[in-house]
Amino acid sequence: MTKRAPELHREAEEIIDRVDLPPTHALSVAGARDALRDLLVSETPPDDDLTVRDLSIPGPGTDPETPLPIRTYSPPGEDHPVLVYFHGGGWVRGDLDTHDGLCRLLAERVECTVVSVDYRRAPEHRFPAAVHDAYAATAWAAEHAGIVGGDPDRVAVGGDSAGGNLAAAVTLLARERGGPDVAHQVLLYPATDHAFDTDSYAENAEGYLLSRASMRWYWNRYLGDALDGANPYASPLQAPELGGLPSATVITAGYDPLRDEGAAYADRLRAAGVPVTHKNYPEMVHVFASFPDLDRAVDARSLIAADLGAAFGRE
Repeated sequence: MTKRAPELHREAEEIIDRVDLPPTHALSVAGARDALRDLLVSETPPDDDLTVRDLSIPGPGTDPETPLPIRTYSPPGEDHPVLVYFHGGGWVRGDLDTHDGLCRLLAERVECTVVSVDYRRAPEHRFPAAVHDAYAATAWAAEHAGIVGGDPDRVAVGGDSAGGNLAAAVTLLARERGGPDVAHQVLLYPATDHAFDTDSYAENAEGYLLSRASMRWYWNRYLGDALDGANPYASPLQAPELGGLPSATVITAGYDPLRDEGAAYADRLRAAGVPVTHKNYPEMVHVFASFPDLDRAVDARSLIAADLGAAFGRE
């Protein structure tokens, strides 16, 4: 194994030791999906006051007859703001169950209704299927969130890793189509560019959970061909103009191949006049925010809650 940097935080060491899985690029698609489920799906019954519902909503305009599964998490009461959430997993793995714990934490901490989206995964459904599903779910929330205790006039989007990529793509598509209105975007260590040439890719190529080889594995299964990588809905960093997008919270990790492209996207949003909070956790690794009890994860979720609260018009 690659020697770890001495600056790596003890919590990051704990995550790496806890995961202890073969690298994704060494697995089959089915094996990679099973490995993530084994890591993140808890058998312990949740201890919260949330109302959780599994629903099917109409699919996107490209495939309206195919239902789109979602899971909603609502605190007690009505008219909560809404966070439409897209799970990570490289567009290939991850599902409603792998991110159930994180969505529960966000619903409780932010005091919002979370709509978790089971978008179509690659390679069975390549780009732009996931983008279409993500947009369809956001449009549904902006019209029907009252069904699950949400306020359809206060809708934000968010996601981690590949899900952060989809959240960014949704804001671009909503701007292009003139809606729905998105109040805020939460991008947790997002993939924003189909490129592997940043300093963070070189520095963190292997040894810190997410490797450069695994990111190539994900992208190769997500995109139909190399030309798709230049499409802004696949690589939001390549969008020619980012003005007019919703405010953003961008979280990055120092020991993550995606660190620099996340930071670059935050910088470009800010340069385009978009209000941005970007916080880098220099001693942490990819996926750290999914672990409920780590200090850095609690801090990241508190930052997200504060920014969403401001975007939703709370005091």
